[in-house]
Amino acid sequence: MTLYIGREASKLWKRICAEITTEINLLAENWRYILAGLIFQYIHGLAARGVHYLHRPGPTLQDVGFFLLPELGKDKAYISEMVFTFVFVSFVLWTFHPFILKTKKIYTVLVWCRVLAFLVASQILRIITFYSTQLPGPNYHCREGSKLARLPRPHSVAEVLLINFPRGVIYGCGDLIFSSHMIFTLVFVLTYQKYGTKRFIKQFAWLIAVVQSFLIVASRKHYTVDVVVAWYTVNLVVFFIDKKLPELPDRTSGSSLFLPVTTKEKDARSKEENHKLLNGNGGDPADWRPRTQVNGKIMEDGNAVLADNAMNGA
Repeated sequence: MTLYIGREASKLWKRICAEITTEINLLAENWRYILAGLIFQYIHGLAARGVHYLHRPGPTLQDVGFFLLPELGKDKAYISEMVFTFVFVSFVLWTFHPFILKTKKIYTVLVWCRVLAFLVASQILRIITFYSTQLPGPNYHCREGSKLARLPRPHSVAEVLLINFPRGVIYGCGDLIFSSHMIFTLVFVLTYQKYGTKRFIKQFAWLIAVVQSFLIVASRKHYTVDVVVAWYTVNLVVFFIDKKLPELPDRTSGSSLFLPVTTKEKDARSKEENHKLLNGNGGDPADWRPRTQVNGKIMEDGNAVLADNAMNGA
């Protein structure tokens, strides 16, 4: 039993080391996209913080979702956050499954390049919408009488740039017309829908996305229109951007031959091939076999013998 555990642990460690090497090579090629996507997450948070300074509390707008769904109340507002945290953590763990599991379909770095591209495009549209029109927030801390509904003028630039994380993100106001939680949820679900392998998990993920939509409205964190806009906009963004991006290599065959070659490796291979051709060493060795010329045509060895026999017989 101990021998079996040790052997399996050794295989797992070799698998992890091999995957780390592969992902490091991919990261060296794509780190700019990852870094740009992460930096934009900060820019998105900074934009949401900035619109909070413009927010003016007022009467809650008439909303169909508020009439149809019972209000959860302040003491149960954490439920939607727990569901979102579950979705976020589950997706992150799934993207790192190639380091442990034998069956793998994705490369972690390439998937996150794709996910960040979807998020950035959706968040750009979100920033445009909530800066175009400021609505009175329906959340409890955004209503009239709340100390957090309005932010005092900042005393310094650093106060704005630091965005008071995480409190400033959780208790933000004014960033409406587009639900941020639904952007992340739908991008994660759509990504797993395409690259995941378990059908029941895909169905469960869509169910969670629907439940999350209802919880956001029931907890009065967003108006119903914010959730509706997120549903059709994120799907359209993912659809069009996914068509523009190159398709990810499929790893289901169990071979790493589909791993994208870096630019440096491509240049090195092309130089090596050109060097061989100039020195007369390139190509298939079979192409350097002696050939015989018959009637002005160059023929292979076997064809030459057949031709000679045919000529002698004639």
